[in-house]
Amino acid sequence: MGASRLEQTDALFRKNLVIQRRACKTNCCLILFPLALCSVIGGLQIAINHASSQGGGGGGGGGGATPAIRLDCSCSNVSVDENALGGIQCPDECPLPRAPKWPPVVRTPSPEYRAVQDGLFPFADLPDASCRAEGSCPATFLVTGDNHSFVGSVIDNILPTHSSSVNLSADVSALSDFVLADDGEFHQSFLQNKCSPNLTLSYPVQYGNNVVSQDVRCTEGLVLWRDSSRLINDELYGGYYQGNRNHKIDEIAAVYDFLSSDQSNFNLIISYNSTNDYGVYDESEQSIPVINQAGPVQKPNLVQVPRLANMASNAYLHLKGNGLKMPFEFVKEMPRAAIPIHDGQFDLAPYIGQLPFVWTMELLFPVILTNLVYERQNKLRIMMKMHGLGDLPYWTISYCYFLLLSLLYVLSFVLFGSALGLTFFRQNNYGMQFIFYFAYMNLQISFAFLMTTYFSSVRTATVTGYLYIFVSGLLSQFMFRPYVEDSNISRIWITLMELLPAFSLYRIVYEFSRFAQAQPENYMASSGIQWADMTNPESGLAGVLTIMAVEWLLFLLFAFYLDHFRSYKDGIRKAAALVRSRIHGNHSEAAQQQNVQLQEFRASIQLERTDVLKEREIVELISKESDRSYSVICDNLGKVYRGKDGNADKIAVRGISISMSRGQCFGVLGPNGAGKTTLINMLTGFCKPTSGTAYVQGMDIRFDMDRIYTGIGVCPQDDLLWESLTGREHLLFYGRLKKLKAAALFEAIEQSLRSMHLLAGGVADKLVGKYSGGMKRRLSVAISLIGDPKVVYMDEPSSGLDPASRKNLWKAVKSAKQDRTIVLTTHSMEEADVLCDRIGIIANGSLQCIGSSKELKDRYGGSCLLTVTTPAGGQEEEEVERLVQSISPAANRVYRVSGTQKFEMPKRGMKISAVFQAMEQAKSSLDIVAWGLADTTLEDVFVRVAKQTDMSTVT
Repeated sequence: MGASRLEQTDALFRKNLVIQRRACKTNCCLILFPLALCSVIGGLQIAINHASSQGGGGGGGGGGATPAIRLDCSCSNVSVDENALGGIQCPDECPLPRAPKWPPVVRTPSPEYRAVQDGLFPFADLPDASCRAEGSCPATFLVTGDNHSFVGSVIDNILPTHSSSVNLSADVSALSDFVLADDGEFHQSFLQNKCSPNLTLSYPVQYGNNVVSQDVRCTEGLVLWRDSSRLINDELYGGYYQGNRNHKIDEIAAVYDFLSSDQSNFNLIISYNSTNDYGVYDESEQSIPVINQAGPVQKPNLVQVPRLANMASNAYLHLKGNGLKMPFEFVKEMPRAAIPIHDGQFDLAPYIGQLPFVWTMELLFPVILTNLVYERQNKLRIMMKMHGLGDLPYWTISYCYFLLLSLLYVLSFVLFGSALGLTFFRQNNYGMQFIFYFAYMNLQISFAFLMTTYFSSVRTATVTGYLYIFVSGLLSQFMFRPYVEDSNISRIWITLMELLPAFSLYRIVYEFSRFAQAQPENYMASSGIQWADMTNPESGLAGVLTIMAVEWLLFLLFAFYLDHFRSYKDGIRKAAALVRSRIHGNHSEAAQQQNVQLQEFRASIQLERTDVLKEREIVELISKESDRSYSVICDNLGKVYRGKDGNADKIAVRGISISMSRGQCFGVLGPNGAGKTTLINMLTGFCKPTSGTAYVQGMDIRFDMDRIYTGIGVCPQDDLLWESLTGREHLLFYGRLKKLKAAALFEAIEQSLRSMHLLAGGVADKLVGKYSGGMKRRLSVAISLIGDPKVVYMDEPSSGLDPASRKNLWKAVKSAKQDRTIVLTTHSMEEADVLCDRIGIIANGSLQCIGSSKELKDRYGGSCLLTVTTPAGGQEEEEVERLVQSISPAANRVYRVSGTQKFEMPKRGMKISAVFQAMEQAKSSLDIVAWGLADTTLEDVFVRVAKQTDMSTVT
């Protein structure tokens, strides 16, 4: 029984903690990277503010210089004198990415300057001057034209009439039926032919993030006829010259001259006063007085000529009686960029845009991706899994580490940015920032986990990760942002685009920066994003947070699925196989998986050698009886690699049946490409069998690999080690995975190090990156044996070792095979002869022979090798050949060089005593320098079997 999930998590946590402690410099540099960006932005910002303040002071003292102008894009401190004409208006230097809609406003004289009977105008139809004291003077419009009766019908409809107060709940477009006016002193009203007492108009206005109802009073509009335009002009000029030059304003709101207009022609001249527009900044003023704090005042958009023309046009259309109407709903400014200023200080962060902040936040993505792919590429993940580490502990520890790293990274970003005065961080609520950055960092980690399943190379993953950051940032800036700022684009498309994590991040940064540098249309939002803004549909923050939360969960599920099943099809196939196996049984399932090639091979089983057939029968017998004395059973195991691009299928393993008992070392021999590596890969879970199955400790490799891993040890052909860990730390980690604790753990580590000769010279406490190839090999063997695994797979364990180390390794393996099964692959016949109790030779994907070393030599050797050396060039060579023929008529000379001859003599019918006796007698008559008789070696058996297999394959 392996370690519990909690124990596995603890082991992995300790191992990762050691690795990260040794990489602390790299981690610190990564976490402190935002300091570089914030320092650059903050330093430039401080330098610009310093230069600006010096320039302002010098200008003021010089007398003729222009003072430093400080702008405030929040529109909460805008220069407006209470006696000046105009309303609240943000400077043109402020940014305006999405221009707001404003109702058109007509300019009218303030009540104290409206035309009355005061001697300037000799018209008896003007109101009495007493209305000025009461502030009830109407706004006067003068009208003339060639057709008095027609014009009189038109002017009756220029101003609308409402008998009761109106409360509008719609947007600004609903105001098109009313004529809004402004008198230049923040007094707005709406014009009518007749105003009843207390008649008001209420309509909604958005100030920052709040929508309030704004009430405006009714002002009567007085439309008066004059006989000619010349008369009007003379009287207006006279009034200006006599008393109103200092005010730069006329007492008449506007003049209409309808010329020759009639039912079929509409000609119009409009006269109005344009000498004082809103937004004119008097450069003689050194300061910016604070706006009246009584309440918010809507910014008027003075479109005098278009609105006056629209009023006359609608009156004309109404007279025509055809139901036509030209509503003048709203006006908009052009969107613009600006130089952002906050609290009288230049803020460079919004000026450089959102892109640097987005790139900085995304920088951890390739770091996470490459770390995960590194363990995948170097097979460290599968190595840990083969020693019992489950998926849940691995992903839990990895996720927690990257989440901690991400939180520290974002925390340093926010702290450094706030300390250096960046309003992007300081203006927005820190709780809101934490929620959104925390959500995005979780999404980024899950996205990296998902993308890890598609990469097997660190280099490819690194390049792809940084390319993703660069391209996604540019797409966000130049493609996604225009969509967000375009109010005509459906929000559904914006939501679909935000499914890409980079776009979600950009939307967050965009909204935070937009509210931090509050726009003219949202001038009350100078406090940045607050909790109340979560439900603001304009910002879309609630939608972005929902998308990130849903995607986070889906990415994790898909990452787990692909990591476990490798592909979508493999998952479906494995699930179907599992269902069928539970219904029909494992053996029935294996039979259904056989392909055409393997069926043809099993049809020729009778061609197998006797020992192979006998082994197959033993496997079938113990599979039925469930004999527990056998640790590993290969039951007709086969593997076929499907051909691609029109190539034929490749049969790697052909229905191999082998039984391996406890306390035995089983050697797997074979030439290159014989299929032995594929066989080991199937037994260790690297690949799935195409047909048949194998049982390890009674568990099926197709369905129970996670349980099998807890009881096996693996020494792979390549040394899968961490360069930044020591040999002792490797054994500590794998020992904990094998459920070793306290004294037992340290005792097992010391024993392993001692048996592999890794204690001398402090080798055990050196980093593996400084080990030689032989040291790494011995450490890999020690890892495979720690924790008393019941089955150990060793793939060429002695490769790269010197003779002395090899002998020590053999000694350790021999002593370790007590009460466990060791499966060994090797190309060294000497190693197989020394270590293996049973040997199986595989060639062409099939088992050719099986047995102990002595059995194979006796069964497939079948001959001895007699070597005789005589003087070269003499007759002794022919005499020796005749002598050998007399001893064994079936002897065959296989070698003859410079007097040395080798003869292969069949063992059948041959007595070794007869050979010794004949050679001793021949030495008295022949000049025999030396002679020797040798038995068949395992190497001879291997070569012979391989040649026979090649010949049978060709045939």
